[in-house]
Amino acid sequence: MDVNEKAIRDAYMVAEVQDIPGWIASFTEDGTFTDQSVGVTYRGPGVGDPVRNYAQAFPDMHRELYDVYVQGDIVIVELSLNGTHQGPLNTPMGVIAPTGKTIKVPCCDVFRVRDGKIASFNCYPSGTVLFAQLGVLTNLEAAFGQ
Repeated sequence: MDVNEKAIRDAYMVAEVQDIPGWIASFTEDGTFTDQSVGVTYRGPGVGDPVRNYAQAFPDMHRELYDVYVQGDIVIVELSLNGTHQGPLNTPMGVIAPTGKTIKVPCCDVFRVRDGKIASFNCYPSGTVLFAQLGVLTNLEAAFGQ
């Protein structure tokens, strides 16, 4: 297995067990994590925030990796985000209260690896699929407590 692919697979395993300090340590000092579905970039210890947020909302969160493509320092992963919505999900638009619904959200992750660590991580989860599976697209005002 390619060394960069191994670094990314190891990072996914750390996220799976919700090891936030281990996840943060998977990044370079200047590493970034951008959630492209909401346009937010995290840096430093903040790269742990999305993992923490999804672990709170989906305590059984599982990332199912389908395909991994490696080209030099770039690693692209096709996957799905799976879990049951049992806790509050923080979004830039507000908090979505637990729905009890299960999700299987398609996602594409693009990593740049430097010296065995994540220099940049661009996550492209399908926000519309997530919101549809949680049932919030049919009643956005209620979902965000408006």
